[in-house]
Amino acid sequence: MSTINTDALQSLGIASNRDNANKANAEDKELGQEQFLELMVAQVRNQDPFKPMENGEFLSQIAQFSTVNGIQDLQDSFSSLSGSLSSNQALQASALVGRSVMVNSDVGVLPAGGSLSGAVGVPGDSSEVKVEFYNRAGELVRDLQLGPQQQGIVEFSWNGLADNGNPAPAGAYRIVASAKIDGEDVALGTLVKDNVESVILGRPGEGTVLNLSALGATDFNQVEEIR
Repeated sequence: MSTINTDALQSLGIASNRDNANKANAEDKELGQEQFLELMVAQVRNQDPFKPMENGEFLSQIAQFSTVNGIQDLQDSFSSLSGSLSSNQALQASALVGRSVMVNSDVGVLPAGGSLSGAVGVPGDSSEVKVEFYNRAGELVRDLQLGPQQQGIVEFSWNGLADNGNPAPAGAYRIVASAKIDGEDVALGTLVKDNVESVILGRPGEGTVLNLSALGATDFNQVEEIR
């Protein structure tokens, strides 16, 4: 049986064409925009003149390709925007170390020998605003009366003394606030004041977390005011 001289084939350009074909098969087979347009032109040139491709079908194929490209570009843009926002949030959060913040929370921590401060949002002029503090057993420890208040943010501070005049134990307390508006009792949301000790930077796609002196790890999105 005779053998094929590959050198001779290479000199004729045959072997190199086969090698190029093998190389092309090994490369990425994703269809790019340039290849897509080449295929479309070839399809138009070689179509049956008695059964030409409808314009609507042609435009539909182009629209499908454009839609896929557009979605991919949009995903890339959102990914880039997400990374930028995360970096910006982390930079802002790092500047909070050593400062105090007001965070959305219905739980506050009373330090030993200290006080527990915060604020409530009053939706309208009120004849009576009060803030109550409950211990872990659900017992009312202090009923703090703030009196009549106008619409807006009303701050409060509990000095740590119980209603009986004795110092309350240090620890976490549930905060319940209400206001009497037009003769009706209205529940109020509460903000708790705390100090930022450090910042925990999340991985891409995760939020930034603040390590607060009393409340511990708190999501950055819960911060309502920086002081």
